[in-house]
Amino acid sequence: MSTLTKSDMIEHLMNQLNLTRQEGRCLVENFFDELTDNLIEGREVKLSGFGNFELKDKNSRPGRNPKTGEPVAVSARRVVTFKTGQKFRQQVDEHLFNQS
Repeated sequence: MSTLTKSDMIEHLMNQLNLTRQEGRCLVENFFDELTDNLIEGREVKLSGFGNFELKDKNSRPGRNPKTGEPVAVSARRVVTFKTGQKFRQQVDEHLFNQS
């Protein structure tokens, strides 16, 4: 299994849309900047047919250091979650089902 990187996305845009490397990089960077900026501002990001990114607040809780077993406090924090859209989930399921 391989990993998709920003470089791969840029290459794909260059080939599919006949863009220069600079234009492809700009497009990819702007997309991720927009997604990040909206999440930082507390807005949910919905990409139709793909999924939703949203911020969730996690309360502080007791935890433990896995190496030593010592109890530690896990501080309250905000995390980004992603929930796949139904269409995307179906496409992935169909692809996985057809491979086996």
